[in-house]
Amino acid sequence: MTPTLTRGLAAMRRLTARIPDDLLLLIDRLAIAAIFFQSGRTKVDGVLHITDGTYELFRTEYVLPLVPPDIAAHAATYSEHLFPILLVLGLLTRPAALALLGMTTVIELFVYPDAWTTHLGWAGLLLPLILRGGGRWSLDALLFKSNIDAGPRNS
Repeated sequence: MTPTLTRGLAAMRRLTARIPDDLLLLIDRLAIAAIFFQSGRTKVDGVLHITDGTYELFRTEYVLPLVPPDIAAHAATYSEHLFPILLVLGLLTRPAALALLGMTTVIELFVYPDAWTTHLGWAGLLLPLILRGGGRWSLDALLFKSNIDAGPRNS
């Protein structure tokens, strides 16, 4: 490696080491919340009135084993609204992220198995939240001070 490249890489390492994990966890929370919340909004008109089209999708395209379509439509719609709001607030971050990872797994296995690259990206955003929590910039940090673990760097 050339000395210039080596110095450049060292400078980049010093710069990125200053980025707090709490910022990365906040970005994770906002990014995955936006994905699921926007999906939830496509299932309703108004506040939380599930559309006829949503029920039809769960009867024809989003068919799940052992779960009736009407129940699945309600569960998915409410989950895609509640859990993203919790993530934005950083409230009950680990359970909310775990619920969305479970939902992602169901979607991957039973609905869109060919969309594994998308689902892997969602899992990549959810896993740090499950493992590290919401970080210090969350309601979890205010309410459950002993349960905060933002990882080894700058926490």
